[in-house]
Amino acid sequence: MTLPEHAARRAWHGAINPLHATIYFSPDLTAEFAALGVDDHSRAALSSRAAAMGAVGTGTVAATFYNYRYDYLARHLPAVWDTITPEQALAARLRAADRTLRRLLGEDTVASPEMAEAADLALRATEGCTRHARTLYAAHADLPVPTQPHLRLWHATTLLREHRGDGHVAALLLAGLDPLEALVTHSATGRGMNAKWIKAVRGWEQEDIDAAAARLRARGLLDEEGDLTAEGTAVRERLEDETDRLDAAPYEHLGAEGLARLAELGGGFAAKAVSAGAFPSNAFGKAA
Repeated sequence: MTLPEHAARRAWHGAINPLHATIYFSPDLTAEFAALGVDDHSRAALSSRAAAMGAVGTGTVAATFYNYRYDYLARHLPAVWDTITPEQALAARLRAADRTLRRLLGEDTVASPEMAEAADLALRATEGCTRHARTLYAAHADLPVPTQPHLRLWHATTLLREHRGDGHVAALLLAGLDPLEALVTHSATGRGMNAKWIKAVRGWEQEDIDAAAARLRARGLLDEEGDLTAEGTAVRERLEDETDRLDAAPYEHLGAEGLARLAELGGGFAAKAVSAGAFPSNAFGKAA
């Protein structure tokens, strides 16, 4: 590694992933899909991300998304493809991204030279990504790059997000954390979704969460209060380190100077989006 320690991780968490993830909490996504006859936000969010893989069903999405309850997915997929095509879903998601970024950031920011610069930097980073064993990234990498700078940036953050995500799934398997154990330990760090949102947007039931917590306590990873033990903290850190290793190539390709600039620009955009209400205030942290 030639980059400063954890520089790529900080850029991903602080700039890249937040910009992409605005879409999944956006009323614009709901509106675009409702206009096509898909009037359920969960169904819209799931199909919009899965659509790059084609008209896939529950099994493929469970495998690639990793941390959703299977029967929750089965309520939405593949039935959604009876209403819309994957091509319609992708087009609706891009329209929603356009509306969302304009609403959150403002027209001046969307049209700024800094937006175009950030898009160029993020797309340059994607040149270092690889398709092998990265299903979601590879599917999205085959999509056309939009022409408008803010959508070019959003597309690039999508690629970088899915590239890291595919590697993170591999790291979770190596760490021996099943889908819900991954969510529960992430929540215990104070940075992941809390139990209320794990149930609402991942489909798990409280008894599932309690059973996962019991398994983690038996392994010495959680204490009786639901906090990470020293070993649990070490497991999460090793997990992030392995994810960093698997995801190093795009940021090494961009270089330290380019990465620092992308983190600066993208972080500013992300902070503005957060201030504009991009994410619900009660979704993350340890509180139920």
